[in-house]
Amino acid sequence: MPVIIPYVPRTITVHLGLPNQWAENVTVTFPDYVKNVASSEIYPTWEPAAIRANVLAIISFALNRVYTEFYPSQGYDFQITSTTQFDQKFIPGRNIFENISQLVDEIFNDYIRRQGFVEPLAAKFCNGTTATCDGLSQWGSQELAQDGLNSMEILRYYYGDDIELVVDAPIQDLITSYPGAPLRLGSAGPEVSVVQAMLNRISQNYPAIPKVPATGAFGEATESAVRTFQRIFSLTQDGIVGKATWYKLVYLYVGVRQLAELVSQGQTFYAFQFQFPGVLAQGDSGPEVEVLQYMLSMLAQFSSTLRSPAIDGDFGPVTAQAVRTYQVWAGLTPDGVVGENTWNSIYDSFVTADYQFRRDTVRAQSLREDAVPVMGQASSEQGPDRWDNTPRLGQYQGSPMKPGQRDGPKGRRRGVEV
Repeated sequence: MPVIIPYVPRTITVHLGLPNQWAENVTVTFPDYVKNVASSEIYPTWEPAAIRANVLAIISFALNRVYTEFYPSQGYDFQITSTTQFDQKFIPGRNIFENISQLVDEIFNDYIRRQGFVEPLAAKFCNGTTATCDGLSQWGSQELAQDGLNSMEILRYYYGDDIELVVDAPIQDLITSYPGAPLRLGSAGPEVSVVQAMLNRISQNYPAIPKVPATGAFGEATESAVRTFQRIFSLTQDGIVGKATWYKLVYLYVGVRQLAELVSQGQTFYAFQFQFPGVLAQGDSGPEVEVLQYMLSMLAQFSSTLRSPAIDGDFGPVTAQAVRTYQVWAGLTPDGVVGENTWNSIYDSFVTADYQFRRDTVRAQSLREDAVPVMGQASSEQGPDRWDNTPRLGQYQGSPMKPGQRDGPKGRRRGVEV
């Protein structure tokens, strides 16, 4: 499934009641929503590290609801509710504490996620006194802050050591994932790849749904799998992915991967450098092989000639065959060995394919990829609440990439440099 970078919506619609009960919907700016929830949930007199940790949890939980389309995929016309039974406390018209307001203005487009995952963490929390949960304890976070822990150390204490901070996430109008027109036999493109990926994952829990090749082309196999999906879930069995079928797929996909839960299988994300790592061949293993497999899998979405190996970090016979198939396709010696020429060729093709995915996928940032988030991690050596910024995950270079285009002279470091 294409990697889609979460964004911060300019506004968010809050349902002032239980999801299935009639209540007013109010639409507010996302920063105002976070300020309201934080002022309703925590105390302004708490330690700054505790306040920051709680605000990051509030932001991440809300963005998870937006990213997973948790309520719209169930047919609702809002992104989140005001009830703590389901979401976070929101009180229309309440006063906002000044220090909380200032902090939110600084970090409203920062969030936490698990390392290697895309989606913002479903960072559940409770007060830790009258109610306890698997997530963050609000009063417990204050005690940890009084003991000298910074905000990321507090968050890792409750959510695990594999938590990382994403800062400066892109801000844009709220959008929906539905492509805008039905997908049917003969359709092609990244939206079809998304459908195929969702069907294949859902089929692990519903084996009656046949698996389909993730080619990006809506063929008879995909149509048959869609019909089976529609039959199982009582939808019109026309083999067409209209709005109802699309959002049922989204709802089930989010459910089976538990993307909206604290313990999630995760939407995986690959942040890596693309410089040539040295010759790779059958029998090798490690992150370099995983990068190779990821690039080959991406390219396989664009050509039925190419093969998509499992992204497991092991260079086995399937990966070797995928390399040979690519080499034949690219006019290289088909020896199944990834030397510098093969690596650079795969990378150059991948860059073009990745750009097409990001440009055309509904949730991608189109020509605004200069706003791709930067990851930061807590560093105890820097003092409380300071982070080291790592290189940007991607940045739009100013014009569309073309086949054969290279980043720079041969031998230089490959990938975006900032």
